[in-house]
Amino acid sequence: MTPEILFEDNHCLVLNKPAGMLSQGDETGEPSLVSWTTDYWKVKYRKPGNVFVGLVHRLDRPTSGVVLLARTSKAAGRLSDQFRTGDVSKLYWAIVEGRPGEAEGEWVDHLEKDHATNRVRVTEAGVGKFARVAYEVLAEGAGMSKLALRPSTGRSHQLRVQLAERGLPIVGDRKYGSTRLVRALDGETRIALHARELTFRHPTLGDSVRIEAPVQADWPESSPGWWGSTSGR
Repeated sequence: MTPEILFEDNHCLVLNKPAGMLSQGDETGEPSLVSWTTDYWKVKYRKPGNVFVGLVHRLDRPTSGVVLLARTSKAAGRLSDQFRTGDVSKLYWAIVEGRPGEAEGEWVDHLEKDHATNRVRVTEAGVGKFARVAYEVLAEGAGMSKLALRPSTGRSHQLRVQLAERGLPIVGDRKYGSTRLVRALDGETRIALHARELTFRHPTLGDSVRIEAPVQADWPESSPGWWGSTSGR
């Protein structure tokens, strides 16, 4: 799997992560965005030694879309601050089973992660981490809906859990209740969640940078007849 380069300068690199690729390496030793970027920068800038790669946020393995990395520690610190303070704007696309009761709205929850099972659950207020997301229905058909999601927090599995809690599991997300299966380009399973857009302030120039990530061929809507005979906007 090869990420698509969406933006690059001396301070930042923005990639379109394929579904199924790790953001950061783990005990499996499989390729990740970090290892790919390390090799890419070593070749491009002819650096024989260690290469700094600042992963300032990440996507779950079965999720595709835009990921921002920093080339210097200074840039990484400034970009991490923007994520921590909520100054980064994020837009996701999700295809879910079912349909929300309203065409648009906002959901607020508290989430708690079980690290032993790598699952997240919704808890009562005052327990776990606060999570908020605004949603809008973009299309619907064949018992599914396509949503635009704008989270103002960045919790582990946040969108997957908030949707599943409302009876709207993301298509392909068997961990959180989906009954459907979606295959990624490498033949492994993926979920119908795509980080579509990211807007941040450039860490040295201060300019607003908006990056949009196109979907790849394994995005469910790419299949003919996916929505059946009914579609929305």
